[in-house]
Amino acid sequence: MSDNPYTTPSSPPVLPTDDIARQIEGIQYPLTLSFKILALASQATVTDASGRTILYTKQKIFKFREHVEIFTDNTRTTRLADIHANKVIDWSARYNSTDASGRPIGSVGRKGWRSIWRAHYETFNPGDETPDFSIREENPGAKIVDSILGEIPLVGFLTGYFCHPKYLATRNNGTPAMRLTKQPAFWEGRFQIDKLGDMSAREELNLFLSYLMLVLLERRRG
Repeated sequence: MSDNPYTTPSSPPVLPTDDIARQIEGIQYPLTLSFKILALASQATVTDASGRTILYTKQKIFKFREHVEIFTDNTRTTRLADIHANKVIDWSARYNSTDASGRPIGSVGRKGWRSIWRAHYETFNPGDETPDFSIREENPGAKIVDSILGEIPLVGFLTGYFCHPKYLATRNNGTPAMRLTKQPAFWEGRFQIDKLGDMSAREELNLFLSYLMLVLLERRRG
């Protein structure tokens, strides 16, 4: 570095509009993840505490398992990421996410039959076969109540207001990273995301996308 105070400083690199670090930078927690329950197309939005949109997706109701396109806002002019399933409608499918340039962000998969009674997902950083994060349901009792009452006409809508499952993401050493909590809401699914530990921008987005897939796959529970 030059000691000459009159040297023209080098210009910082210009980031593309879909750059992950730029999209994540400065977001204010807690975040809100919401989706329309009765919509014919799955619409999900993630906003921060200031109301800024972080992620947006709108998918045909029968296609979200195969390919989910993630945009920076609801205009859908700038694609931020894509999620592809490695299998079509399969219990053990792995959902791989890439940025707009095709570079890997990470992946998430359901932990087999353990998820029947208590949701358990594993999140992987690019190139890792050992999960970097585990997402587990903290209060499985809420799932049981929601599953039973959710099948009763009219009463099922009330479970979305009173049953609040929580999903904690932890690193391999048990350190908490994020938590997703169901919030009271009628006619829509609403969740709060709290950041509990430090992580890189790509790890952060990887967990956002993991939670998004978890919500889409578990949405029948109200």
